[in-house]
Amino acid sequence: MATAGSAEGKKITVLSIDGGGIRGIIPGTILAFLESKLQELDGPSARIADYFDVVAGTSTGGLVTTMLTAPNKEGGPFIAAKDINNFYLEHGPKIFPQISRSNFSESIASSIDKRLLGPKYDGKYLRALVNELLGDVTVKETLTNVVIPTFDIKLLQPVIFSTTDGKENVLKNARLADICISTSAAPTYLPPHYLETKDSDSGGTRTFDLVDGGVAANNPPHIEGNGEAEPPVQGQKPNGR
Repeated sequence: MATAGSAEGKKITVLSIDGGGIRGIIPGTILAFLESKLQELDGPSARIADYFDVVAGTSTGGLVTTMLTAPNKEGGPFIAAKDINNFYLEHGPKIFPQISRSNFSESIASSIDKRLLGPKYDGKYLRALVNELLGDVTVKETLTNVVIPTFDIKLLQPVIFSTTDGKENVLKNARLADICISTSAAPTYLPPHYLETKDSDSGGTRTFDLVDGGVAANNPPHIEGNGEAEPPVQGQKPNGR
């Protein structure tokens, strides 16, 4: 957690959540404790998203960021901080299935082959899970501002998704489900994620080929600027921005 001065001199509060796979239970534990203390002060409805101007997270930190800031049907956060660890304990073994001891020896060769040819895990469970939970909610709809880094392996540059960008540029207003899959797609462990955004007014489209944001920034607030060059936009006139 930190405070930082904006250009106008106003202090803002920033919550930064690093990546680390299943180690998301560590920030989950800390955030559950913090939220419980805030509830002692301000009542049981207090949530982390109410106290931070920006929540930033990479990889598993991006998943936690989304859980804390995505709106549910009642208008509150998708999940309370106290439930983050239960999420990891329930779904972690299915996202990263382990080899049983009895089959370990037989699986050594095939595991080596898989690592040479592609990611260790197919990512199907994670993709199905976040799509089911988040549906078509987009990044501009978060309860507070978020910053979630990814890395485009085709353009070889970071792509930073944020609430601000999502509101200002429809081609950056990706679904939170796609952003979660992308920022957590650790190379050699999970496959890259392809997504496409469209501007129905101009007819422009933008494509992304994304992997884990930790390739560029495991600690999001340390990013200088937005880290992006101007991307090609299909179906858009040269001066049609």
